[in-house]
Amino acid sequence: MKLGILTAPFADQTLAQVADWAAAEGFEALEIASWPTAGGEKRRYAGTAHLPVEDMTPARGTEIVAMLADKGLTVSGLGYYPNPLHADAAHRDAVIAHLGRVIVAASMMQVPVVNTFLGGDRALTVDQNWTRAIGIFAPIIAQARDAGVTLAFENCPMIFSHDEWPGGHNIAYAPKIWRRIFETWGDAVGMNYDPSHLVWQMIDQPRFIREFGAHMVHVHAKDLMIDRDGLYENGILSAGMGWQVPRMPGLGEVNWAEFFAGLYHAGYDGSVIIEHEDRNFEGSDAAIKRGFRLAGNVLRPFVT
Repeated sequence: MKLGILTAPFADQTLAQVADWAAAEGFEALEIASWPTAGGEKRRYAGTAHLPVEDMTPARGTEIVAMLADKGLTVSGLGYYPNPLHADAAHRDAVIAHLGRVIVAASMMQVPVVNTFLGGDRALTVDQNWTRAIGIFAPIIAQARDAGVTLAFENCPMIFSHDEWPGGHNIAYAPKIWRRIFETWGDAVGMNYDPSHLVWQMIDQPRFIREFGAHMVHVHAKDLMIDRDGLYENGILSAGMGWQVPRMPGLGEVNWAEFFAGLYHAGYDGSVIIEHEDRNFEGSDAAIKRGFRLAGNVLRPFVT
């Protein structure tokens, strides 16, 4: 097992610069943010392009992996988290096309995992979204399988603001949907597991890992604090808005000993990647690094 970071918060730094800092701090792996280099993604902690995905070649991919290896770093996966089930067809086509390029880049770099979202149209029911997902993802999953890459969906509901409420932008958030995913696609896909999303949904983490641990091919470490005053004001029907607060690991309600115990018992031995979405540690490069450093200190005793 290796401890690493998702590079997304370092939008103004090159991959080599991020790698130098991460290696100096004792991290061992990077999930490389792989949005389009042309930009356009406005969502917080999204849009970072640390790879020349559109212009990737096998030689360039080998060069990048070797550069990171020289610093003692491996690549846990490439991360691109759009909404492939978006209501607008043109937007949907654009993000699916880039997801295809990320898959090709991962194959050229011999990176085994591409992390993404299943997505969702908040105007449709979960069942309606699922019917669309089966058709939309069939060729994407086939492409990934043929390229020797596992497509991993994150278990995030994508409900943080009013433009996402009430349905969210990702239907792969609860056990009911995850069973459908693996019953339909089996080992052709995997889960990118983030425990923070279970906290505010009141989903039992040990039970979730027991049921789906064998399908976890990538893991995020992010914590979540429930703002009790915000919960009192808004109630649970607000779907977490106003009271779910992303935090660095160790500063929220995730039981990290329980988390790692479940992963080890399930046989997971891949990378654990710290995902930074904590507003208390942003606003400057120094603050972001302090957040990652704090999380590393909390998690490192469990990683061996």
